[in-house]
Amino acid sequence: MNIAFFTDSFLPYTSGVVRSIETFSAELRALGHKVYIFAPDYPNCPKMENVFRFKSLPNLIYKNFNLAIPISPKLESDLHQLNIDIIHVHSPFLLGRLGAKAAKKCGIPLVYTYHTLYDQYVHYVPFAQNFSRWLVRKVSKDFCNSCDLVVTPTSIIENLLRQYGVTTKIVTIPTGIDLESYKQGDGTWLRSNYSIPKQDRILLFVGRLGAEKNLEFLINAFKNINKQLPDTTLVLVGGGPQEIHYKNLCKSLDIEKKVVFTGTLNKKQVINAYLGADLFVFASVTETQGLVLGEAKAAGLPIVAVEAFGTKEMVTSGIDGYLTPLSQEVFVDKVMAILNEPELYHKFSRNAKINVQKISSNNSAKRLISCYKTIIEDERKAEVV
Repeated sequence: MNIAFFTDSFLPYTSGVVRSIETFSAELRALGHKVYIFAPDYPNCPKMENVFRFKSLPNLIYKNFNLAIPISPKLESDLHQLNIDIIHVHSPFLLGRLGAKAAKKCGIPLVYTYHTLYDQYVHYVPFAQNFSRWLVRKVSKDFCNSCDLVVTPTSIIENLLRQYGVTTKIVTIPTGIDLESYKQGDGTWLRSNYSIPKQDRILLFVGRLGAEKNLEFLINAFKNINKQLPDTTLVLVGGGPQEIHYKNLCKSLDIEKKVVFTGTLNKKQVINAYLGADLFVFASVTETQGLVLGEAKAAGLPIVAVEAFGTKEMVTSGIDGYLTPLSQEVFVDKVMAILNEPELYHKFSRNAKINVQKISSNNSAKRLISCYKTIIEDERKAEVV
């Protein structure tokens, strides 16, 4: 099968969406299919096989995230030449819309993965946030209803889209975790690379350093945790528009020596960070899945996360970690309980490795191919009728 991914987010930019595209494309190729990726270009971006780049402009809000110029006079002929069977878009904007238009013109089935709760990002709009929230939801609904199939990473997001008014067929397929890559990692890398004391237990966060990740909550919670357990270090993996703000917050709380900002890491380094940590902590309330939660479980990390949207399906509270309300006191108490009770810690760690098997990347890719085949078959039957 020949598959075209259209995405506004791709390497060298890193995010959950990018990791999802990387993971699915690798597994689909391993299953014998061809995947072509249509993505924004970046300065000095190395050429990648089967990746088509669009000229792009710098983003004034996200400095490392370029905005593609969705113009390509040759696109339709390229798609025909590649004999594309499915167009799968990963955004309702820019290249996602270009992919949708191309699908309609070429008569190719269209799939869309709803990766992001865009209405939870309106804090970046300096005015009319209520209107912006309504508009984003309407755009999401209309775009979903123009597709042949919508993929959501969790059933909770499927239910949310139904509330928006989406009537298109929806399937839930989580972004799978490449479990094999965790067998090759280095659990000593994080501690040695950032000179973290041997006696310290490492609390890890992986994600973009943006307001939607609720990191002020997490940093303030760590202040209380570190006060009770001085031999702890918080590691924040990722970059983002709020990085300087969070560094200043750590200074104001007098914990800057106990908080490590790694900046953006490559895939291998991120896996090493998971393998070198002791506990995964997460306070975001905007996740459609929370891919990083699955990645943490693959490394055997117990998790403490604020209960919201996709996190509910990634953490089984009391089994492989704890889900908490948006309460500093409860969050801190659950972290302390895991760190202070070795038997509980090891139970959660064991269960995390067991439970993550349900969302292996190979299984998720096979389910996606099955959906592709069903759509193509349905299209052929409709043509016959």
